[in-house]
This record gives sequence, C-alpha cells and structure tokens, in this order.
Amino acid sequence: MRENNAEREGEKMKSKFYNEKYLNYVSGISPKTNEKRSLLHAFWVGGTICVIGQFIRFMLEFFCGLYGDELAGTTSVLIFIGALLTGLGVYDRIGKYAGGGSIVPITGFANSVVSPAMEFKTEGFIYGLAAKMFAIAGPIIVFGVIGSVVVGGVYFVLYLTGILV
Repeated sequence: MRENNAEREGEKMKSKFYNEKYLNYVSGISPKTNEKRSLLHAFWVGGTICVIGQFIRFMLEFFCGLYGDELAGTTSVLIFIGALLTGLGVYDRIGKYAGGGSIVPITGFANSVVSPAMEFKTEGFIYGLAAKMFAIAGPIIVFGVIGSVVVGGVYFVLYLTGILV
C-alpha cells in the first residue's frame, strides 16, 4: 500500500513539474498583449458599429417614414452588412483588430453564421454550406427560441390568471 502511495506521489510531482515547465514555455513564446490598447480598440470599434446602426435607424425613420416595430429592419440591414463584410474578408480583419468589440453587436452574429459556411463550402451545398452554417450560431438560435417560448408561456399564464392585464 505504501508503495502505491509513493508511486502516486511521484507521478503527481512529475506531472506538476511538466505542467510548470509547459506553462513557462507557453508564457515565454506567447506574444505580450497591451490590455489597455486592446480595450480601447474593442470599445471604439464596437461603438462605431452601434453608431452606424443608429444612423441606419435614423435614415429609415426620416427618409422612409418608418416608426415603431417597422424600424426592426435596422437589424436586418446590419446582419446583411456583417455577412457581406465577412464574405469579402473584411470582417475578419476588423475582428483581429477589435477583438470582442466586433463580436458583441449583431454584426458579430452574422459573422458567426457566414464564416463556417464559407469554410465548408467546398464540401457541397447541403453537407458543407447548409450544415455548417449554424455550427456556431445554431445553439444561440435554439436557446433564443426556447427562451422566448418559455417567457411567452409564463406571460400567457400570468395573463390568464389576471396578474397581468
């Protein structure tokens, strides 16, 4: 029994040594990031995308006379722009520069749908393009739909019971 414990302790020490050695190696070859600069890039690129969305909304409101729910077309326009920029290879460069600032707005959703589809388009339309299109965004869509059904069901029950009028 003592031999097994000694062997286990020896393996733990060896594993710990190799883990520390690996972590030191990784930290030595990894490029250093300037966190303040990265945060600034993410902030201003994400903010610029949001300002562009607000501009599109104002244009739809003032020039097309849309109001209320009709302004939801802003989201469609931003998704189209994000998909187009991904197809042209521009959104990847924006993502490398801005990091999370380009992922958070709705254009990041379009990028997450189009990128896998472009990567697997050589496998054919069904198995490549259509199947891989929702590899990343699929779970987000599914949980969004399920969440909205649950919230709608709770709202409906509360309405039937008279709690919500």
